[in-house]
Amino acid sequence: MTEIIVSPASTPAERSEFINFQWQIYKGDPYWVPPLLSERTAFWDKSKNPFYEHSDAQMFVARRDGKIVGTIAAIHNTRHNELHKENTGFFGGFECIDDPAVARALFDRAKSWVAGKGDAVLRGPMTVSINDEVGLLVDGFDGQPQPLMTYNPRYYVGLVDGYGFKKAMDLWAWWNPIQPGQSKVDDKVMRVAEISKKRGKFTLRKADIQKHLEREVGVIRKIWASYDGAWAENWGHVPVTEHELNHIVQGLKGFADNDLIYIAEKDGEPIGFSISLPNVSTPLRLAYPKPGTPEVITLIKMIWHWKVRKTINSCRFMLLGVLPDYRAAGVDAALIAETLKTAIQKGYVGGELSWILENNDAMNKVNKLGGGTVYRTYRIYDAPVN
Repeated sequence: MTEIIVSPASTPAERSEFINFQWQIYKGDPYWVPPLLSERTAFWDKSKNPFYEHSDAQMFVARRDGKIVGTIAAIHNTRHNELHKENTGFFGGFECIDDPAVARALFDRAKSWVAGKGDAVLRGPMTVSINDEVGLLVDGFDGQPQPLMTYNPRYYVGLVDGYGFKKAMDLWAWWNPIQPGQSKVDDKVMRVAEISKKRGKFTLRKADIQKHLEREVGVIRKIWASYDGAWAENWGHVPVTEHELNHIVQGLKGFADNDLIYIAEKDGEPIGFSISLPNVSTPLRLAYPKPGTPEVITLIKMIWHWKVRKTINSCRFMLLGVLPDYRAAGVDAALIAETLKTAIQKGYVGGELSWILENNDAMNKVNKLGGGTVYRTYRIYDAPVN
């Protein structure tokens, strides 16, 4: 067999090769949602992604006979290691033909790079941090992913397992179906939500990030920053910097729906928030961005499928944060119930609540109470470097 050569992708042209390789892997896949090339290019640009202000990553491309056969990024997350007192490296951007030899060469190269940073474990996939796209899809391949959720061929599971990676944590995606003609959230769920609001003396309001972006970002920042914040106890959590938070919100602004963003307040002060996103994966896939097609044409097609054809019929419940003092007050249940009510009013067929750590018993209990079931599992793996 011809030698597999794994080399850094450092120049703009090499980074483009790294990004464009995805279209080779997923050609003909009915569920893959191709990314906007401008977004991926900016994501991997160290001058534009605030992740690189505190951490580092190196993209690699594997070639055989001069042809690209795989990609991977090795990542050193300084903030993760400082917070968790670990020496853990990460991998992301993993795409590979169905060949264990290629996968082995990619993982070996990533291990070598993180070892040079002093890391003893290789964890992933995380592209590039736990606040971005994470996990390998290992169950639930029969549909397109919701926004910012990962997707991969089934055979990737065998490539990762076969290399010797072991499960570190599973992330669950819950699906809450909405029956045709359903006009309201289950009475039991709404009753719990209403009792919680009365007992906790808190209210809910919709956000307005188009007209009052700074105000709403400030609210999110306050929740996020309190003990950083509502997620500090979660496995693998890494606080985002203020620059990263602003970057995330700016990225979401273009396709966010105010009707799906709620803020919980008590005595005029924010105590929690939730952000759900309309499933823009549907119009994006119909527009099908790809190398060689001017992005302006892709965006026009996407907007047409979104706004004119109205192809969006579901949403992703993406973020929920509640200050520690109010976690037992039912704020989370009220936020979820209000979002489900809005989804029903919009005529959606359902909503995904993701991702939730498998050991987050409180949130998983709430999701089950709301009528949800786990329909997709994403796995994060560990392997020793030496």
